[in-house]
Amino acid sequence: MTGHATPLRLGLLEGDGIGPEIVPAAVAVVDAALAATGATPVDWVPLPLGRSAIDTHGSPIPASTLDALAETDAWLLGPHDSAAYPEPYRSQLNPSGTIRKHFGLFANIRPAKAFEGAKAIVPGTDLVIVRENTQGFYADRNTFAGTGEFMPDANTAIAMGIITRDAVEKIARSAFELARSRRGKLTIVHKANVLRLTTGLFRDVCREIGQEFPEVEVDDFHIDAMTVHLVRRADAFDVIVTENMFGDILSDLAGEIAGSLGIAPSINASLDRAMAQASHGSAPDIAGRDIANPIAMILSAAMLLQWLGAKRDDAALIKAAEVIEAGVEGTVANGVVTPDMGGHVSTSGFGRAVAKTISGS
Repeated sequence: MTGHATPLRLGLLEGDGIGPEIVPAAVAVVDAALAATGATPVDWVPLPLGRSAIDTHGSPIPASTLDALAETDAWLLGPHDSAAYPEPYRSQLNPSGTIRKHFGLFANIRPAKAFEGAKAIVPGTDLVIVRENTQGFYADRNTFAGTGEFMPDANTAIAMGIITRDAVEKIARSAFELARSRRGKLTIVHKANVLRLTTGLFRDVCREIGQEFPEVEVDDFHIDAMTVHLVRRADAFDVIVTENMFGDILSDLAGEIAGSLGIAPSINASLDRAMAQASHGSAPDIAGRDIANPIAMILSAAMLLQWLGAKRDDAALIKAAEVIEAGVEGTVANGVVTPDMGGHVSTSGFGRAVAKTISGS
């Protein structure tokens, strides 16, 4: 197929900090890639989110935004700075968590791929961390109401870490399907020597699902050992599946190993919804200076096009995703990089350079 007669409707949530700089850069690149591959242009749907939405709508994630997202095909989410929100918003579930919970986005897919010019700590790194997104040791994901974190008295704090068979089966199956489509190797990360019941269940259910994929080679490591293995030999790993907090930590580490957290993309997905979201934060210290690295946001948008292309059987969208990745790699290889990667190019300038590479002009 060469595209759909009806344009994709993609939500656009710029967020806080550097979000209003990196999200437009990603939009420019997506538009260029769709034009270059003959795909139907996107109908972008800007929506309020973050600190500015508190002022305009009385909430960092207005109900109207959630309702509008439900009417889109997918969306791009910029970073949020919920730690800087005034109370009571600071203590509430953050906007990203609210969206993930509302739409049941159980899989956080975070690639870490080194490419020429990115100054990778481990050259040749090309792995994907598949992170269970709804439970585990992040207390804000574990309860129907409240956050799963509480204080029975002023000197005692308790957080619940919950793991269920159903959630592990879903994330494990997603990870094995991804491994089967890549290099056929999957690594389970856990801490079953200490957290025997919770991460032990995670490990064991992953192994059970693995029996459905005999063509995929499976191994497993404790989380502490895995950090060492990534630093020493990240290039030896293909797909890594783990629970929520472990996945968050490992993906930040893997992103830096591949060259910079600023190049680490991700999507959050269910079986029928997806959200592009860079792995890094809002970087308020450099916000408004047009120096932030937009690569992670751009590559997250490419991942979203890939996901949508597979879901809709749209070869043009898949090709557009490939064109974006090649465009980013080619731009970086030519030495056109932002200050965090040793260059002098602005955020907007990098976006324009990638779009120009894609369009061939």
